[in-house]
Amino acid sequence: MLVHYASAAHWPVDPSRLDLVEEFRRRPRGPHSDELQKLLHRMRWSGDPEAGGRYVLVVKEPGRRWVLARLPRERGQPVELLSNHVFASLAEAEWEVFKRRWEALAGTPLPASLKELSA
Repeated sequence: MLVHYASAAHWPVDPSRLDLVEEFRRRPRGPHSDELQKLLHRMRWSGDPEAGGRYVLVVKEPGRRWVLARLPRERGQPVELLSNHVFASLAEAEWEVFKRRWEALAGTPLPASLKELSA
């Protein structure tokens, strides 16, 4: 069940909570624990102020190809397509977005042992 957490947009991201990363890797589509739901909500509504907007996926071919993109800082500006990041798997594409959002919010990349999609 999708639950809306109004305060989750300001929920602090704890870089030591790698258990939430593992939970997302195991079940990217859910169901998710309350804490992972808060983290995902924060990730979806926060961008990297230094680099621009938040990371998103753009469908190039429905069900077949996705490209990584970044929303613009200002509404109405073009979306920045990162053409060198094209995915044939939605799971791989969503994992890439998760890793980038994690790094932007936690201030540190995931440990190398967690960078790959399969555990």
